[in-house]
Amino acid sequence: MRVELKVNGKAQALDVAPNTLLVQALREQLRLTGTHVGCDTAQCGACTVLVNGRAVKSCNTLAAQHPGAEITTIEGLAAADGTLHPMQAAFKDCHGLQCGFCTPGMVMSALDLCKRHPNASESEVREQLEGNLCRCTGYQNIVKAVRQGAAAMASQP
Repeated sequence: MRVELKVNGKAQALDVAPNTLLVQALREQLRLTGTHVGCDTAQCGACTVLVNGRAVKSCNTLAAQHPGAEITTIEGLAAADGTLHPMQAAFKDCHGLQCGFCTPGMVMSALDLCKRHPNASESEVREQLEGNLCRCTGYQNIVKAVRQGAAAMASQP
């Protein structure tokens, strides 16, 4: 079946089997490998992307469920000149990553969180990121990065 999506601002027409997961379409057909597959059960959040601005675990949804949707992956955040998105820069500046496997999903979840709760407290950030697992950092620097990223996003025109 044919599914038309807008991925990272670019129209895409994909031929997919009805059971093709969104993460498979992104990684295998569009070669957007920043969206990671960690658990295949929607437990870890490494596959999180934005679908029409909302965080969605792409290993738990079919590509065919999103005709006409606007999908944003980690590759779609930085500016064309390579300038990092404020949330990406905050993760880098605050060392909110170690191995980096969970980072794309964390960043995408953080963007949705900041849209819904722009002034989230530390405890709110921890609660809202509950569906994203990191096995390296202990979360302290991730929380710091999300709050710094939120502040930087709020100060943008």
